[in-house]
Amino acid sequence: MARPLIATKLFIPKVRRHVVTRTRLLDRLRQGAESRFMLVSAPAGFGKTTLLAEWLGGMQADDRRLAWVSLDAAESDPASFWTYVVSALQTAVPGVGPSVLELIAPSDVSIQTVLTLVLNDLAIAPAEVWLVLDDYHLVDSHDVGNGVAFLLDHLPSNVHVVISTRADPELPLSRWRVRGELVEVRAAELRFTSEEATAYLNEVAGLDLSAVDVAALEQRTEGWVAALQLAALSLQGREDVCDFIAGFAGNDRYIVDYLVEEVLEHQPESVRAFLLLTAVLDRFSGPLCDAVTGRGDGTEMLTALERANLFIVPLDDRREWYRYHHLFADVLRARLLNEEPELMPGLHQRASAWYERKDLMEEAVRHALEAQDFSRAARLVELAVPIIRRNRQEAVLFGWLKALPAEAVRYSPVLSVFYGFMLMVSGDLHGVEPRLQDAERALAAVPSGTAPPWAVTDELQTLPATIAVYRASLAQARGDATGTSEHARHALALAGPRDHLARGTAAGFLGLAAWANGELTSALQTFTQAVASLHASGNLLDALSSTVVLADMWLVAGRPGKARRLYQDALQLAEAQGGPVARATAELHVGLGGLDREAGDLGAATRHLTTASEFFERAPMTESRYRWFVARALAARAEGRLDEAISLLGQAEQLYRPGFFPEVQPIGAMRARIWVVQGKISEAAGWAQDRGVCVTDDVSYLSEFDHLTLVRLLIAQHRENPDGDSAGHADRLLGRLLESAETGGRAGSMVEIRMLQALSQAVQGHRAQARGLLGRAFAEAPEPGGYAGLFLAEGAPVMELLRDAADHGIAADHPRRLLTLAASPTAQPPVQGYRLISSAEEKLSGRELQVLRLLDSELSGPEIAQALFISPNTLRTHTKHIFAKLAVTTRRAAVRQARDRGLT
Repeated sequence: MARPLIATKLFIPKVRRHVVTRTRLLDRLRQGAESRFMLVSAPAGFGKTTLLAEWLGGMQADDRRLAWVSLDAAESDPASFWTYVVSALQTAVPGVGPSVLELIAPSDVSIQTVLTLVLNDLAIAPAEVWLVLDDYHLVDSHDVGNGVAFLLDHLPSNVHVVISTRADPELPLSRWRVRGELVEVRAAELRFTSEEATAYLNEVAGLDLSAVDVAALEQRTEGWVAALQLAALSLQGREDVCDFIAGFAGNDRYIVDYLVEEVLEHQPESVRAFLLLTAVLDRFSGPLCDAVTGRGDGTEMLTALERANLFIVPLDDRREWYRYHHLFADVLRARLLNEEPELMPGLHQRASAWYERKDLMEEAVRHALEAQDFSRAARLVELAVPIIRRNRQEAVLFGWLKALPAEAVRYSPVLSVFYGFMLMVSGDLHGVEPRLQDAERALAAVPSGTAPPWAVTDELQTLPATIAVYRASLAQARGDATGTSEHARHALALAGPRDHLARGTAAGFLGLAAWANGELTSALQTFTQAVASLHASGNLLDALSSTVVLADMWLVAGRPGKARRLYQDALQLAEAQGGPVARATAELHVGLGGLDREAGDLGAATRHLTTASEFFERAPMTESRYRWFVARALAARAEGRLDEAISLLGQAEQLYRPGFFPEVQPIGAMRARIWVVQGKISEAAGWAQDRGVCVTDDVSYLSEFDHLTLVRLLIAQHRENPDGDSAGHADRLLGRLLESAETGGRAGSMVEIRMLQALSQAVQGHRAQARGLLGRAFAEAPEPGGYAGLFLAEGAPVMELLRDAADHGIAADHPRRLLTLAASPTAQPPVQGYRLISSAEEKLSGRELQVLRLLDSELSGPEIAQALFISPNTLRTHTKHIFAKLAVTTRRAAVRQARDRGLT
């Protein structure tokens, strides 16, 4: 179900007929119209929205496209904020980001990916585009701020953003100010001048005040527009004008309180009551007002309030939806709370019920929480869980659960279970089991044969199986393979034959447990069934994401070709389905990039990672983003950028959380392997000591990666100290690891073990034995061409061993092919059976060569674009192509590659 939008939030407010035309401010806005970003910042009641609406209304429609978003606190949720922004842009410029709305979700796709797609479309729009974010101060979200900063930093020259706010936003204003990209309109400029105050009070409000009286009001209010409006309303029909003005004093807060009180006291009782009763609503229509007030005159009353200028703002052209001026609404609520506080809960309850009937569950829940009707709020949240899960709005659900009292959550088994799930996702493993036990106690308390007191949903009926699945997940996160299997089997026993989601998830954990135990044949069979069940449940996104894990298992089995076919088929399906399913494409690209890296084609690997980066840059801390940083680190290592690889592993380590998958390749061990290649033996030895890895450990699949890292350390130590027994320890450990891998059917592990056995023999001077073991490594590999990266990553020791094997005709021509890859990355034709180590054979175009030569200079990006007479967007496109063809990811690396190849 798509997220429902309130269309009126995208309408530019109508300018009233009789307003003071503020020519000086309109001229100021026109002069700054070429800027990237315009900030209109002032306290409430300074006419910001009216000014912008009047200015935009005067623009020519044929060469301008206008997008407006009226924000409120609900847009603190990044998904809601960007859904409205993108929708507004699509309304203004049809064809912008046709599918990006389906990519917006709190936990899957980086908003930078969404904005990149939108910005690219806006760059080719046929007209100037203006995006206005009104009432931005109501958005309280650091994540939203980061996205807005990214948007402003990358705006095409034909796109401009205006932010209207009561307080300066948390954005890098000083940076844009120094660059001359920011135009600011602040309270000092927005205040009414004496001339404007006179025009308003005498011409618009029709008061016919003397110059002295106008000056007094203008001075006391300091040109604050709202206060002057309130003063004008209070002065209507008064005979003691001079006395009123003489007594008009105080700071902003007290002025508003006093004047609104004066206004309210002069209204008929029916109007005053209507204002107070409807003040609990952020926006309202006639029918909604009728539901809340219990009266039947909502539509007529709203029309009358608008005519009377009682701070009501129409939100659409049809005059169906309105809101009060925010300041006016605040005062009304304060008075209602002071005069009749007992009415507040009932008003919110009625609003909640109305929204529920309209299937607007977020608003229904919010009003139930405001009413402190927690039993109703809990029931509504139970009903909303399926939609929340389907739309991946976990942040919204977690916010609701935290807003509910602990007793209300414990009372509902569904809410208890999903609260536990949220804790697990956030990394709080200790808090999960108590929540699951709360749910079980609640379920057990219902007598057999009686109706449960909660909303009867699919989630409630399948809850016992869900609890068992989450216990399996919890055990998996703790590394307890036995517990994972036990809970997963229990979930299968509890799940019905058509409960494909629970059955697929439970089977998945059984497969993961078998994988963690090194039982690869069982793991492959079970996890393949799990993926099929997820497909059958209609949960295609999870099925495609699980394909990544299944492909990893096939890699361990020594079948990279099978893994590649799985990735390619899944990617084709994800791209064909589109919508939310397209989120899985990034994970699939990361997987394919890993296969290309291991096959020796670093250019193809870089292209896959670049595609995935559009999803993962600054994404939430997910398993997918962690894998992306690991993949980038391994690519950097393969390209010889070892320090960069270490840094990227550090970023991956910060993102890693114990989750749903066994940690088969710990980051610390990856780092230690690089240290060994760098010759930093003491650092690698420190890792082994801290990790507690030693040659006498029991071997298992979960410890295999650590132990194979230890073997590399031992071989390096023997190279430094041949008199020790480090190589002997390595040989004995490798023998036990080989036996474990053979028993578990892990052909991929056997290739690596045979290679290390050959290295160990070579370092001990046993050349013939080393050649024989290297030959077995290739002979026993089902697909030897898929392991180029494994051999080449070991550096000089393996190169020497390969040359020796090639000279003696060992392992057919595999050693010579790898040597060719290492020595001649641009060799033509491609090495048969292997991929090339880079894509440098793709020739740079003439324009790309020009860009590349200027990259090797002190010029900044904008300066390069100016020198070549191209736009910054075009420069970024050329740079992206250059990076892909040179298999690099930074300007510095591109310059280094260009110098090495004589291109600059």
